[in-house]
Amino acid sequence: MADQINSLEELADVAGVEATPEVEVAPREPVRDALGRAYATGKRKDAVARVWIKPGSGKVTVNGKEMKDYFARPVLQMILRQPFTVSGTEDQFDVMATVKGGGLSGQAGAVKHGVSKALQLYDPSLRGALKAAGFLTRDSRVVERKKYGKRKARRSFQFSKR
Repeated sequence: MADQINSLEELADVAGVEATPEVEVAPREPVRDALGRAYATGKRKDAVARVWIKPGSGKVTVNGKEMKDYFARPVLQMILRQPFTVSGTEDQFDVMATVKGGGLSGQAGAVKHGVSKALQLYDPSLRGALKAAGFLTRDSRVVERKKYGKRKARRSFQFSKR
């Protein structure tokens, strides 16, 4: 080994191939409707949330109710606020969401996913922080189906020797 190759240009010279030119990527454009809102769909378990965000005072409405009335547990309210704290946009956007299916925990996760997607559509510069926190990825874990001959998905009936 006489020469060591330390860069792609040197490798291209050795191989006799032209180095590939840098490809310019167009910056992301904000996606908003005629009313200045961003829309996104969030999903978690069996819950599906349709979320609209617009600039405002931080008011969150879920299925026509205030967030504190719909999600009474503080943990669920914290889950809903996570995208805003990570992106540093607390009390800057009003959220209007409709949620169907699943339980309260799944619905809170679905609204969080929808809010995260809507935030990055409204302001593409927030995408990096939301993506790094993992809020733009849909949590694909769902309940395992019940199997034939079992009591639940994996639980068997009680074994009796005699």
